[in-house]
Amino acid sequence: MTPPPKREVKRIPIDATSAPPPLPLEEIVRRVSEKESEMIRARNTSAYQISLRIQEFDEKGNADAEFQMTSEVFPASDGKLYEKHTIPTRSALKRLALLPEELADLSRLSPFMLPPAQLADYELTYAGQQALDELTTYALRVNPRRLERSRRLFEGVIWVDDRDFAIVKTYGRMVSEVEQNTELEPFVFFETYRENVEGKYWFPTFMRSEQVLKSQAGEAKLRLTIRYVNYRIGARPAPAPLPR
Repeated sequence: MTPPPKREVKRIPIDATSAPPPLPLEEIVRRVSEKESEMIRARNTSAYQISLRIQEFDEKGNADAEFQMTSEVFPASDGKLYEKHTIPTRSALKRLALLPEELADLSRLSPFMLPPAQLADYELTYAGQQALDELTTYALRVNPRRLERSRRLFEGVIWVDDRDFAIVKTYGRMVSEVEQNTELEPFVFFETYRENVEGKYWFPTFMRSEQVLKSQAGEAKLRLTIRYVNYRIGARPAPAPLPR
């Protein structure tokens, strides 16, 4: 049996700072979680598109194979979000040996969010103020208080706008008490950016992950890009799909 390819090891590139935050950390976290609740409620009533792209690169850094897929997400009359997509019959990827259905599962990745109900799962540490594009942000380290066997939790960094306390960027991975293969394989670390929609909500719009697979045949660089576009807040609910 061929051994699984080795992965490039990456670290979360930020450490806690000794400088105190301009507001008590508890106050920052409270405002962030309240803002997350508002955002989640609005996003759950929104229709939008998901564009998935996986690229493979040769040893010179040139993209030489890719897989693309577009999905439509819409709210239904039962209060749930549904995804409608057409899965390509085959994948043009040369090195990533996954079926098109398995690749399509990556479009269902959920960007990390931090509503009040999840605060008890995490320990947040202030890591300083950082400029992010035209914003000034608070960087917060996020670590699970305890790892669980049956649930995967976020470990990484969130960047929070210092004026409205919305999360504008996240970087990290999902961890559990035991290592296990998941639909995320082979991608590990994910970087997600949010944008202001309708001047009020910071919705996820761009997610990226890069991975280097090492095998006897050499190294192969992979890049996953997911874009969330054309948000329509308060879209008219469609009839709920019939159970299969």
